[in-house]
Amino acid sequence: MLELLSRQRQFLLYLAGGVASALIDVGLMQFLIYSGVDYVAATSVGFVAGLVFNYGYHATVTFTAPPSGRSMGRYLAVVAMNYLFTLGCVALSVHLVDMALVGKLLSLPLVAINGFILGKHWIFK
Repeated sequence: MLELLSRQRQFLLYLAGGVASALIDVGLMQFLIYSGVDYVAATSVGFVAGLVFNYGYHATVTFTAPPSGRSMGRYLAVVAMNYLFTLGCVALSVHLVDMALVGKLLSLPLVAINGFILGKHWIFK
């Protein structure tokens, strides 16, 4: 029972960090787009800002593993994969409905699930 509660707590912490990261990411992206910045650049800047917060939060809070070069390298590999996926979703969304936000929001749950699984079993292990 305690193990189940511990897993739930860890997942809830992960979700809280993900929500904060997403708010930073999407909020900055939208602000930049509305300020006249191209959607590709705006998506990239928002993604990097969310990335920096996300790594620090998950290393210290969610998975309680001290940040290291090894975990950072693995994290960046997962981020690169998630970044390409996110950018593809945003580009497709802009092409289909002329709105970057739709693609960004659709990519978030898939990126989150991938990040939790790889964070728990590979990045911070």
